Amino acid sequence: MAMNPMEQFEVKPIVPLHIGPYDISFTNESLFMCVVVATASLFLLFAISQRRLVPSRLQSMAELSYEFVGGMIRSTAGEDGLVFFPFVFSIFMFVLLSNFFGLVPGAFTVTSQIIVTFALTVLVMLTVVVVGFAKHGFGFLKLFVPKAPWYLLPLLVPIEVISFLTRLVSLSVRLFANMMAGHTMLQVFAGFVIALGGAGGILVALSVTPMLFIIFIVTLELLVAFLQAYVFAVLTCIYLNEALHLHDQH
Repeated sequence: MAMNPMEQFEVKPIVPLHIGPYDISFTNESLFMCVVVATASLFLLFAISQRRLVPSRLQSMAELSYEFVGGMIRSTAGEDGLVFFPFVFSIFMFVLLSNFFGLVPGAFTVTSQIIVTFALTVLVMLTVVVVGFAKHGFGFLKLFVPKAPWYLLPLLVPIEVISFLTRLVSLSVRLFANMMAGHTMLQVFAGFVIALGGAGGILVALSVTPMLFIIFIVTLELLVAFLQAYVFAVLTCIYLNEALHLHDQH
């Protein structure tokens, strides 16, 4: 029976729960979100529990991740942006570990679900809007008024507003699409290996070719998993920088 490459993305209930017409079942997606959060929390707790002068490997990894995110925020949002370090760090670790867990056979890729990536994006954009109005009041609306001749503003202002709103789509779809595409390719090539291996004869030898492709794609997916977490976090920093400084650093 042929393997369905899209089956790995199906959300399946583990503990069925309903409140009236609403389905609030605990699903495989919910389970792996809890696993990701628990893993990140335990990793950081164990890493800083001893605080050695000569750090252990675990402590070094935690310190490296802290410095990496801190440097990212400084370079994109300035020193003022460090107040959002817990927020950006949490998003980065959640996306990164979700991507990595998705590469484990039998695991569920949380970030392959558009509802998850869209919810993260909504959280980011709501934070940007709240920070912008809290810092600048209605002056935050100047973000949509570019420095241009006045007679071009009726055209440019709607473009800026649409550009701001489309971030909800671009930021969420970028992460979702990359994760889904990579895992679909892995499943397709895995199907080739199983089909050729089960065919017998000379076809068994031919199964080596898709196996080599799988090794290559897995290596590529490890890089993509990190890059997508980095891109999501760095764009969050850029959007927060706009809320903090408006056009000052454009």
